[in-house]
Amino acid sequence: MKIVSVIFFLLFFGDSWAQRKKDKSKDLSGNAETQKAEQLALEALITDGMRFMAMDDLARADSAFGEALRQRPNLTAAQYQLAEIRIKQEKLDQALLYSQKAYQTNPNNKYYLLQLAQIYEDLHKYSEAAKLYEDLIAQNDDNAPYNLELAAVRLSQGKLDEALRAYDNLERASGVNEDVIHQKQRIYMQQGKLDKAVQEAQKLMAFEPSDPDYLIELGELLIANEHGDQAIEYLERALKIDPDAGQAHVLLADVYRRKGDMEGCNRELNAVFNNPKLGSDNKVRVLSGYLMMLKGDEAREAGLKWAKELVKLHPNESKAYVLLADLLTQQNQKAEARDLYVKAAQYDKSVYQLWGAILQIDGELNQIDSLLKHSEQAIEYFPNQGLFWYSNGQGNLIKRNYPKAIDAFEEGRKLLNDNDLVKAINAQLGDAYNGAGEHEKSDEAYELVLKDDPNNDHVLNNYSYYLSLRKEKLEIAKQMSEKLVERNPESATYLDTYAWVLYVAKEYEKAKLFLEKAIQTNKDVSGTIVEHYGDVLYQLGDKQKAVEQWKKAKQIGENSKFIDQKIATGTLVE
Repeated sequence: MKIVSVIFFLLFFGDSWAQRKKDKSKDLSGNAETQKAEQLALEALITDGMRFMAMDDLARADSAFGEALRQRPNLTAAQYQLAEIRIKQEKLDQALLYSQKAYQTNPNNKYYLLQLAQIYEDLHKYSEAAKLYEDLIAQNDDNAPYNLELAAVRLSQGKLDEALRAYDNLERASGVNEDVIHQKQRIYMQQGKLDKAVQEAQKLMAFEPSDPDYLIELGELLIANEHGDQAIEYLERALKIDPDAGQAHVLLADVYRRKGDMEGCNRELNAVFNNPKLGSDNKVRVLSGYLMMLKGDEAREAGLKWAKELVKLHPNESKAYVLLADLLTQQNQKAEARDLYVKAAQYDKSVYQLWGAILQIDGELNQIDSLLKHSEQAIEYFPNQGLFWYSNGQGNLIKRNYPKAIDAFEEGRKLLNDNDLVKAINAQLGDAYNGAGEHEKSDEAYELVLKDDPNNDHVLNNYSYYLSLRKEKLEIAKQMSEKLVERNPESATYLDTYAWVLYVAKEYEKAKLFLEKAIQTNKDVSGTIVEHYGDVLYQLGDKQKAVEQWKKAKQIGENSKFIDQKIATGTLVE
């Protein structure tokens, strides 16, 4: 709690003057010059303390006020300010001790009382805080703010009736207050007293009879509590005051919809959409609010109808396309939704979330050309957003544009702070650097992931496989791929990786077992796995069966560049 410096000077000099009177009464023969010097030194300490507080130099302020308190142990102004320092330092238990001393010495000082009450609140000592606020209210004619504080404390205690009494006292002192009435309404609704909440709303309507918002608020309250018929009167009164009050039309549409009166519902919505005075932003807000009230198939059909109508009425407005796209996304019509988001971006390229939605759907649809195109556009408008660089890197990696993928991933890594995203980037940087032939950097990227996530399947698989292709660190590759199949014993891809590492290590019998398991447990096994099986059989001396497997692999597809030569010559070519 802060006070202006003038108040603090009053607190200090009031204490100081009272203390000087006590000193004189005790020792009339004292040295006046010495007392004057001590007083000046004390005042200098207080001035320094206030200056340091203004500079937010709490350590030096604490030193100054502490020294002042040592020189005059009952100097309540110093106790008050030391409590303020402890509050700033979030040392509330210590602040409480200083504040209690100041209050006990001078219980009639409202600033000391307010500080102590606030500390009690922060420490959840609500009964003590409430007692102090009640004392303040009793001591001060102008007590409206203290009733507000008392009400907040009573709410924290769960004493709703006492909170209401405090709000009533506040109203009697200061008149109708919108925030207070809304708070009282929340309490009455918590107590299940709808009639009382309605009476509070009627106070606002009587206070500002020309304001349609209070009529709409009451209508919304009644609808939310299944009193739609009563709401109609207030909503229609609001529309007489302001025919362009879109929310009133929306609420009326909801009332009619609940009653099964779809003609009335459509009439109200048409009043909004055909009103030339209402811009597209208002109509989007109105339609969004209406859609939140709907559920099920009815919601989807009605939502699409009105969203399409909105696009027709405002074909150059980005938000209209976004609303329709959102609805289509919810209905899993992703391609159509993505195209509408793209359309929206043509009219407003400055919305970050819009580009995020476009790129997410591009990725989900596996439309890599679109992902590259749209990520490049997004980066043009948001060059400091790491997610957009990440999307661009993914697209280039899939297209095997390794240098571009590396550049994008490196830029994204610099910009992102999210550990999971950085880990994902490092995993794919490992892939990109490997594709570019920069094996040392590839290994470094993979190691960064494994340091934080030693069970990362993507990295365990790719890192071990690439090491086997390079015939490097085969023991490490075996350890990683073995861990992989232990975690994923039914995965044909991971079984193949482990088998291939074993193959390179010339452990052919063991490699054969894992390849057979991969083939037996997966109906749609890839041609690569079958080709590897043929290679293992060849190494084990079963050349005829090896050729059979190579031919089968050729039919499936996804083969090495040597598959035709293997079949033609009946020999292993690597």
